[in-house]
Amino acid sequence: MDESSIPAPAPPATDARVLLVERRGCHLCEDAHRVLDAVTATSGQRWVSVDVDSSDELLAEYGELVPVVLVDGVPRGHWRLDAAAVLAALRA
Repeated sequence: MDESSIPAPAPPATDARVLLVERRGCHLCEDAHRVLDAVTATSGQRWVSVDVDSSDELLAEYGELVPVVLVDGVPRGHWRLDAAAVLAALRA
């Protein structure tokens, strides 16, 4: 079996509404952690993250945009996250 036939890992199965697509060593991703910690503390939600480099699919879609935040599977911001926009998406 060659590597190309191995399926790419999917984002984590979770009940969290907020998913952060990030990359190791990304300083904007560290900033995103702080934003999401504050937003989820206010909203009572929780967030999870996935490394963009863990999947060819994630890398193709979000590789140049990390960090990317998705709320309920919908992209809601990238690079520098806007806490108000993420909170509004959670309240929608």
